This record gives sequence, structure tokens and C-alpha cells, in this order.
Amino acid sequence: MIELEEKMPRDFEDHCWKEFFDEETLQIYRHYARDVYIGNRPAVLMIDVYKASYEGGQQKVSEVIKEFPSSCGERAWAMVEPAKQLLKAARAAGIPITYCTGETRSQPQKGRATNRQVLKEDESSYEILEELAPKTNDLVVFKQRASAFFGTPLISHLTQMGVQSLIMGGGTTSGCLRAAVQDAKANGFHVTLVEECCYDRTPINHMVNLFDMHHKYADVMHIDEVLDHLYGLSKLKKAS
Repeated sequence: MIELEEKMPRDFEDHCWKEFFDEETLQIYRHYARDVYIGNRPAVLMIDVYKASYEGGQQKVSEVIKEFPSSCGERAWAMVEPAKQLLKAARAAGIPITYCTGETRSQPQKGRATNRQVLKEDESSYEILEELAPKTNDLVVFKQRASAFFGTPLISHLTQMGVQSLIMGGGTTSGCLRAAVQDAKANGFHVTLVEECCYDRTPINHMVNLFDMHHKYADVMHIDEVLDHLYGLSKLKKAS
């Protein structure tokens, strides 16, 4: 596989949280500032882009949860188009793609991934959204806990494919996505989070958790930066 590690010159705090945190907070975290990049031998890992998060369409979350309590409404739908672009570019570059979704094929062990109350769910609830559906060569991993790495064969699959870094998206930013990011970091993967490809129920949860992960566990990058990198890999692949 072609290797390309490119550092991206951009303001480290040039993200959705920039106007949310005051200057004092940004100064406290200034020692985390660094060059951000997409690591070598990447794979795309999409977390919980399943139908239950999108039920009820592009309504406000406060309205859609009245009928669909698992839905993230308009906030989940906002990431669909950028995620489609990400997946298209990854496939063009020959980068492996893995999805992780909830397990409904067997009775779960004690407890759930989170304490959120669920009124109704079935196997179709955890099917990948049609707009982001896996292709023939993509991998789907099923989980019963928040992290995609806990109690699943994910780490074995990534190791077998020779993956060294992950480009991640999905949801929720404060929940299952964050759990997977932290475990990915703990397992030695360089993690890139695509800001526009992540979602959460509220802007505060989304911004605060992206900010925290960016400083501690991952490089948060914009979709345009990631697409430029992936299409660069695609050109190198065609030229080789």
C-alpha cells in the first residue's frame, strides 16, 4: 500500500468550537497544539451510522425524539453528505472501510452500551443508513458496548489488513464515537476525526467532546483537508 504522511498547515483551533471557548481556556490547552495529519496505511472507521439515528428525518432533535427517542434528527443528517464524500474518496484511494453498528442478532449481555432508554428496536434499527451503505468489500463489525473495540474482532481485522491509522466519523461524538477514538489511541493507532462527518444530539456535547479529543486523542480535520489527502493517494495509486 502506498504511504503518504502529510502535515496540514492550519490553525489548530480553527474548528466548530473556536467561538465557544474563551481565550483563557484556549491558553490552558495551548501545550497540546501540534501539526495534524493523516497517518500512514489508513482505514476508514464509521461508528453507528445506523438507521435508528436518522429516523424521523431532518427534524430538530427536541421534536424528533418525541416519536423516535433514538434519533439525532437534523444533526445526524447534516453529516450524511460529507460522509458520502469521504467514503467515495476512500474507495477511490483503495483504503479499507469498516463500519461498526449495534448487535441485535443475539441477546445482549448484562447492561447496554449506554443508559439511554430505548422504547423499541429491532434488527432494522441497526442497519447502516442506505445513503452510507457498505459495498461488497467493506467490513461490518457488530458490538454490544459503546466502543467498537470492546468484545469485537475489530483489532484483529485491522491488524490483519496492516492498518496503522484510522480516519473516523459517525456518532455520537460524546458517546460511542468517543469511546472508539480513545480505544483506538490506546491500541496505538493514529486517529483522524473528520469534523463534518461526526454528529451528536446537541451542539454543546459535539463541540466540547471534539475539542477534548482533538487535544488529547485525535487530530480533528475538516472534510476538505481529508478529501485532498485521499484524492492525492488515489492519484499516486493510479500512477504506480
